[in-house]
Amino acid sequence: MNGAEALLETLVASGVEVCFANPGTSEMQLVSAIGNTGRMRPVLCLFEGVASGAADGYGRMADKPALTLLHVGSGFANSLANQHNARRAGSPLVNIVGDHASYHLQYDAPLTSDLPALAAWASAWTKVAESPDDLAAAGAAAVAEAQAENGRIATVVVPADHAWNAASGAAAVQPPPVPPAVADTLIAQTASRLQSGRPTVLFLGGRALREENLYRLGQIAAATGARLVCQVFPARLQRGAGRVAVERLPYFAEQATEALAGTEHLILVGAPAPVSFFAYPDKASWLAPADCEVSTLATAGDDIDSALEALVAAVGASGEPSLVTAAEAPAPEDGPLDGLLVGQLLAQHMPEDAIVVDDGATNGLGAYLLTERASRHDWLALTGGAIGQGIPAALGAAIACPDRKVINLEADGSAMYTIQGLWSLAREKADTVTILFNNRSYAILNIELERVGAGEPNASTLSMLDLSNPDLDFTSLARGMGVNASRAATVAEFATQLTQALATPGPHLIEAMV
Repeated sequence: MNGAEALLETLVASGVEVCFANPGTSEMQLVSAIGNTGRMRPVLCLFEGVASGAADGYGRMADKPALTLLHVGSGFANSLANQHNARRAGSPLVNIVGDHASYHLQYDAPLTSDLPALAAWASAWTKVAESPDDLAAAGAAAVAEAQAENGRIATVVVPADHAWNAASGAAAVQPPPVPPAVADTLIAQTASRLQSGRPTVLFLGGRALREENLYRLGQIAAATGARLVCQVFPARLQRGAGRVAVERLPYFAEQATEALAGTEHLILVGAPAPVSFFAYPDKASWLAPADCEVSTLATAGDDIDSALEALVAAVGASGEPSLVTAAEAPAPEDGPLDGLLVGQLLAQHMPEDAIVVDDGATNGLGAYLLTERASRHDWLALTGGAIGQGIPAALGAAIACPDRKVINLEADGSAMYTIQGLWSLAREKADTVTILFNNRSYAILNIELERVGAGEPNASTLSMLDLSNPDLDFTSLARGMGVNASRAATVAEFATQLTQALATPGPHLIEAMV
């Protein structure tokens, strides 16, 4: 048994089942080990950002890590945008990154880089294997570390010689650390704030947005009058009919400031304090009122489940919470398609327990608002703001939950970051519907151009935000990668195509001309 085989045996024993791979020469021993185990599903991705985004989507839905298999520093660097989104989402993820043989690094070969530094930027835990036996032990530790604090990124750097040299055998599985408990004194202080009668907002993220915790939070809100507000881009929000509704903080700073106006207590549960995504002239960066008291009940890495259960008891919240009632969305009249009409049709047709991945930028908001009373579903948002998450995350979510339909809301500009992911969707027969909003523009940047006060735009300026000349043909691009694809320009066309795609297993793309 060599080091790569010992590593793979250890990872499989630790419960890892899927590897999203874009390997190179340094990883050939690892590729062979994956193929020979027969117990690790390899998913080839044609770009490293697809691999990391897919591992993020998988981790959010499976609550356990998948692997990425990446090639040296340049390959890992290609994965970083979606590593960033995964880090912000608190996704459990294990990166296995091949590197030059330990004795080869001294020669500064063309692909040599400071891989440990790159890995450390993205990861909560990083280990450069020191021997074939250390490689297996590092794999066991990485899986445990990835599941610490309710999910984070762990990276193992694999010198090629440690993969091909002999190893003693697989390492012992390591149990994941238990999330830290929230102190009883902190729960009592939070209960006191909630019962003070002052305007209070519970600001939510992480595991606080799971169905069972939203039920508890709904009980607390009913007993105390507190508002429930979640992050702009939650990692995984369980919503829809039969669940407790939460407000979603608006993206634009001035709207978010208005939404929080008058709040005297802001209690953080699984989320950091809300701040503006960017700085703007004459607009606030800190979004809570200046005189608002901000406190933390639990961080994203704490035992949020137990903390909220204790808080329900501390405030005497034994009643039933208000739940979202299902509403039959009316069928819109036929006519030209736009983002709001797509949302209305999605609310009408979305199956129960669907998973929605939102990389839709300006057109995703309408769909979000209009599906609040749709069948229950999970909503995965763009946590780190790095576009290009949608297609890969949909791939990972579909592999994690093969019995659930995945609907990806994808902007045209965002899609071009990771368009290669369509090929992997086709190869894996992933049960996905990609709704591709084609407005031939980086529409959000047209809005931001005005908001930052960058002056009156001219034709040259606007050309940098324009996705026409030539127009992108996503229907042809998708078909060229093996995905069933169609184009809709009217309500009737989209309704027909959506119904067919939702009823048919496998990957579909609908190019919505909006």
